[in-house]
Amino acid sequence: MATLPDAAVAAAPEIVTFGCRLNAYESEVMRAHAAASGEHDMIVVNTCAVTGEAVRQARQQIRRMKRERPQARIIVTGCAAQTEPQTFAAMPEVARVLGNIEKLQAASFRFDDDLPAVRVNDIMAVRETAAHLVDALGHRARAFVEVQNGCDHRCTFCIIPFGRGNSRSVPAGLIVDRIKRLVREEGYHEVVLTGVDVTSYGADLPGSRTLGRLVQQILTLVPDLPRLRLSSIDSVEIDMPLLDAITGDARLMPHLHLSLQAGDDMVLKRMKRRHSREDAVRFCAEVRARRPEVSFGADIIAGFPTETDAMFENTLAMIDECDIVYGHIFPYSARSGTPAARMPQVPVPLRKERAARLRQASAMRLDTYLRGQIGRPLDVLIEGHDGSGHSAAFAPVRVAGAKRGQLVRATAHQLNDGMLEAA
Repeated sequence: MATLPDAAVAAAPEIVTFGCRLNAYESEVMRAHAAASGEHDMIVVNTCAVTGEAVRQARQQIRRMKRERPQARIIVTGCAAQTEPQTFAAMPEVARVLGNIEKLQAASFRFDDDLPAVRVNDIMAVRETAAHLVDALGHRARAFVEVQNGCDHRCTFCIIPFGRGNSRSVPAGLIVDRIKRLVREEGYHEVVLTGVDVTSYGADLPGSRTLGRLVQQILTLVPDLPRLRLSSIDSVEIDMPLLDAITGDARLMPHLHLSLQAGDDMVLKRMKRRHSREDAVRFCAEVRARRPEVSFGADIIAGFPTETDAMFENTLAMIDECDIVYGHIFPYSARSGTPAARMPQVPVPLRKERAARLRQASAMRLDTYLRGQIGRPLDVLIEGHDGSGHSAAFAPVRVAGAKRGQLVRATAHQLNDGMLEAA
């Protein structure tokens, strides 16, 4: 889903973001470049390529915004622009198409230079990434820090490596310095480590660098950071230092969003995933045994090619066995050029039906989980002007009278339309 600025100003550069947290972070880098470019009537659309629906929504948004602001120059970038630049270059509404590397270059946002309309280079040739510094993170209450980009794995359903390139990590020193600045100069109470395949962090760096060692270094060297959070992780890549931090350090938030994708071993094998169903269930059980307050989210695909009713039931059962309360569930979307697109396909209506059942199962577990938080003291980061925010375990909470940006302790007293009310 796209996120729009709090108040769009017709004459100011506007950023529209689809997709992941890394995209959201990079949008803030582009916001600074766009503002410094001297161009005023500009719209930047930062796309996602995870599903065909995400691409369709981006195209729809571009057409709508051009109708509303016919004089605006529209720049399209992000993963969909990287993987299918000609799709967007062919749209009459689009003035420029940028790849995922070009979008982070200030010159890309100036129209006084003689730059081509399409600037998309070979993402696979990129070998390094950098900590792109952002002085302000827009209207966000928590800060996102990119620690890694790209992915070396080739899951059969996924187009993202072709949008992001191979895995590359930001040196730990740059990350620690950035977080110190966010906490001590900009006053952030929470930092989220983000990337494409965050748990692969460090494999391309000299020495024995891992995400676990990075997390421990951050927690040690930035003692005044109240809350550190991880974005989506792959449990099979978690090393012992990271597991120890997850289960033993209260400043590392007790919410893990897992890249599970399915709960059936044959489907996982055909997806070319590196974990089994038993691996996922065992990991969740081990973490919860060591830190009972942990909550789990998961990415799950419904209706992957060749998925039978029995295979689907295994995935459905995993929602309960792993206690997935925050399900990011979507029907399988065939992406051209991926191996899964050539496999026998599950009918689209059946994919949607299975996705609905998975969402319902996850929603039931979320309702049970939230009701269990009533009467408990919760540490809440306030993100909205209405006092809404999230607890350490990512429960949605509204605290009466609290102000945006505060970190407060409150006790939940009721559940109202999926939101805990606290005071």
